[in-house]
Amino acid sequence: MEKEHVQLKQLFQQEFSKMVAVISKIFGLQHIEIAEDIVSETFLLATETWAAKGIPPNPAAWLYTVAKQKTQYHFRRNKIFEEKVVPAIARQEETYQEAPGLDFSEQNIKDSQLQMLFAICDPAIASEAQIGLALRILCGFGIDEIAEAFLSNKETINKRLFRAKEKLRAEKVTMELPPQQEIPGRLNNVLHIIYLLFSEGYYSKTQNEILRQDLCLEALRLGIMLTEYEKTSGPKTNALLALMCFHASRFNARQTADDNFVPYEQQNQELWDAGLISQGLHFLNLSAQGNEISSYHLEARIAYWHCLKEDTPEKWEAILQLYNQLLLVNYSPSVALNRTFALYKANGWQVALPEAEKLKLENNHFYFILLGELYKNTDKSKAKSNFQKAFDLAKTQTEKQRIREKMEELN
Repeated sequence: MEKEHVQLKQLFQQEFSKMVAVISKIFGLQHIEIAEDIVSETFLLATETWAAKGIPPNPAAWLYTVAKQKTQYHFRRNKIFEEKVVPAIARQEETYQEAPGLDFSEQNIKDSQLQMLFAICDPAIASEAQIGLALRILCGFGIDEIAEAFLSNKETINKRLFRAKEKLRAEKVTMELPPQQEIPGRLNNVLHIIYLLFSEGYYSKTQNEILRQDLCLEALRLGIMLTEYEKTSGPKTNALLALMCFHASRFNARQTADDNFVPYEQQNQELWDAGLISQGLHFLNLSAQGNEISSYHLEARIAYWHCLKEDTPEKWEAILQLYNQLLLVNYSPSVALNRTFALYKANGWQVALPEAEKLKLENNHFYFILLGELYKNTDKSKAKSNFQKAFDLAKTQTEKQRIREKMEELN
């Protein structure tokens, strides 16, 4: 029974988003809740039926068949189709009792999901709401899982999703790719959401390790989907995929069996995923086409250097130069902080300490960890003071434990 529950949960995550995307093409995004309701009812029936009769040989086909039947039933008892979807036909006073045939072919599913991705990433919708919609509609995550990913509650997430859907309606966002000339600009927004989705998994504050990996895998899946279309498979897309592959390759080495965080310098290289590193190199090579160097290109190259375990000044000098470029392309306090750490590894604490003190990132516990690391070579009391500040600011027990260990090393 437990095995069947796990299989059904996996099926839900895999098929929910596909079915909602395909059905939404018929009803329109103004009525996306109808598509969600039909798919939810389909899975509810699957849960009840399969509990009694067992999971069928082709569960996806079973789900698609039931979803088609439920869609047809909805059309028979509701006039939304005539009134909202094809008003021109309705004005001719023709009555349609059957819904258009639902096409659950692999190609139409991919097309529908790509169109849904661009619709969700409409600039009119706030980025935080875009991530929530992407998790729900494109990745098949439940409200509980989304709430956990954002360290929030169901009520807050439901309100956020409701407002986002209202915005889809108000802005009359449609499920179609933008015109050719608008794709590059809109693609930037799509890539940014995928980047944030991956980051939410990779740097997540939640203790749910499975959820963290799922978020990263879904971001990778959406990125790969973009590479399958000529219009959306450009250098930036491939650079982002390279970045995600390199980071994901070290996922299993970042934690012990009892879920304790493992710092980069202590990771077991044998646990790194060589296949993902190879995939990352493939996408990094593809990203070299074209003249633009984006922040994804630079971050991907930095991530690649971190897939080489040798800790040499030459390696850190290369990383330092990439961070110097990244600061010019896309400045942020975290980039400045990471650049200072690379400066420390490449040129020593004497050079890095004055640079670090200029940053004054008073609310960032990583900043005080770096100061503690730099001061331990010259002033242990200052080092301890900075580690204490980092400890007070840290939000998770894993981070606090890591800082506590550094404080103990000073003694």
